[in-house]
Amino acid sequence: MIQYNLNNVTYRLREPQDLSWVQEEGHVFSVIDQTGSGCILFGIERTGRRYLYKIAGVQTVEAEVSPEESIRLLRHAVQVNRDIRHPLLCPLVRDFAHGAFYTAVYGYVQGDCLFDHWNFDHYIARPEVITPMQRFHALPVEKRLEAAEELFSFMQTVIDAGYLAVDFYDSSILYDFDTDRMALCDIDLFQKAPLINEAGAGYFGTTRLKAPEENEKGAVIDARTNLFTLGAILFDMFTELDPAQEPRVYPANVPERRKIGHFLPNARKGFELNDQVYEVLYKATAMDREQRFQTIQDFYENWRKSL
Repeated sequence: MIQYNLNNVTYRLREPQDLSWVQEEGHVFSVIDQTGSGCILFGIERTGRRYLYKIAGVQTVEAEVSPEESIRLLRHAVQVNRDIRHPLLCPLVRDFAHGAFYTAVYGYVQGDCLFDHWNFDHYIARPEVITPMQRFHALPVEKRLEAAEELFSFMQTVIDAGYLAVDFYDSSILYDFDTDRMALCDIDLFQKAPLINEAGAGYFGTTRLKAPEENEKGAVIDARTNLFTLGAILFDMFTELDPAQEPRVYPANVPERRKIGHFLPNARKGFELNDQVYEVLYKATAMDREQRFQTIQDFYENWRKSL
């Protein structure tokens, strides 16, 4: 492992690589180097404006793909960002190649990641720290309902663009607690519809929120799968966190979900909204896809009626 420093910002790489050229783009003020994607992310300020530089082809310490695959995936992500336009998404500014690297530049969005797994050890060691997920759940229900409205809008936009959300979960959600604004990031793995699960249980996504078909090789992944994903996120968004589970970011039945490899609806106890909303989310996350709502629009209309 090699440690580097740019503008007093420290980062680590698995092998020696020269990223000093990044300083030519502006002042480096932050870095995210703990990624499995082979990408390193720098926060850079130039002429009073802030940007996020996502650089692929880097030998990050936790890289799970080759530099070539890392670049291929980021090029795909750039195309996805061009095809799916929504106010919640971090705006794509430009992309360019530099030597062996490929970079996508996004407008810098302020906010805390609701599922910042890279900080979990810190939260466990320091129980006095309030996690972003705890802060989000402490918001009035009305503010979280506004966030839900935006998620419905985003998912409908994805479907309308001919895409399917892949590996989309609460780690993709940023929330600025000063302005009560939400943003979405990391839509790199979204794919054009139709889509077949060729990986079986290895299909992208967290087992906490997966639909059953996301574990089944050969299964069709479609809008009803994305509908399930949204329903699972909303279920957790309005279910009290279990204080007994470190690092204080989970509802009570996460161990059972992980055991079977996909989402299970939360119990009625601890759910903060009314019985009608609970039933709508229960239907949205039905194990049998035929029993779910068939479109995002149908799901949304029933959601609104139940509220």
